[in-house]
Amino acid sequence: MIADRYSLVYPMFAMVLLTVVVLVMLFRRRVQAVKERLITTAYYRIYQDQGVPEPESAAKAARHFSNLFEAPTLFYVACLASMITQRGGMTLVILAWCYVAARIAHAAIHLGPNKLRWRIRAYFASWLVLMTMWVVLVSAVARAG
Repeated sequence: MIADRYSLVYPMFAMVLLTVVVLVMLFRRRVQAVKERLITTAYYRIYQDQGVPEPESAAKAARHFSNLFEAPTLFYVACLASMITQRGGMTLVILAWCYVAARIAHAAIHLGPNKLRWRIRAYFASWLVLMTMWVVLVSAVARAG
């Protein structure tokens, strides 16, 4: 049992905040690219190459924003499943915060220096934590019978 069955709401909210921060960065980078005439607004009307590709800074933010709707969905489901079943305990809460930390590190690296070696490590760490969350959850549910 989780001491507070809603403890997982906080790391989930932190992931939502991360998504919002990346969305704001994406918007600002796109506006900046248009202001600097690196791309025209026509590109964003239909999101197709108008002879000039989207600038790298905006493209990275767009890709990262999309990525936050891929693997993290499994994080949200694990958290909700833990809250519903009341299984996973404090171990799952700690793992959830570790997942958030890994995703923040991944975002900072990808949207910052974008050092591939660092980025891959942060991404792999987030997957390792996510898989551990699921193993802990499934084990706890199986033990409960």
